[in-house]
Amino acid sequence: MHSNYYEHVSELTGILKGIKSDVDRGMLEDFRLLVRAEVFASFLDMAEYLLNEGYKDAAAVMLGAVLEDSLRTLATRNGISTSSSVGKPLTIDPLNIALGKAGTYGPLVQKQVTSWANLRNDAAHGQFAKYDADQVHQMLLFVQKFSSDYLQ
Repeated sequence: MHSNYYEHVSELTGILKGIKSDVDRGMLEDFRLLVRAEVFASFLDMAEYLLNEGYKDAAAVMLGAVLEDSLRTLATRNGISTSSSVGKPLTIDPLNIALGKAGTYGPLVQKQVTSWANLRNDAAHGQFAKYDADQVHQMLLFVQKFSSDYLQ
């Protein structure tokens, strides 16, 4: 090996050994959870900003996406499948039913998730008159609390 490259290869080898050690000890999973939490916080902040600027419909769709991803993450953590028998990703309702049946959360939370899923569906399908900004604000508060309670 050319002597000019030896130092670089040696440094790279050290970095790779460090990464392997972190992976072996599960530290990368913790890092992934931290990144995910930051992304959730960013999306929740964006939804709150949109809502405050009068864009309740966009905020509702964004909150629905965060809620669905939160359910998917929670299902994965609890060993619950996140896809159908044909490999199609499950949506909010089937994930919510599976999590409720598994006892991950109680029937009241399950009903609340169903309610917010309905609001998200109304927003996504142009049924904008079926809900108002105050309801979207309540959805924001629910998704924030749900994420805090179940994804920490």
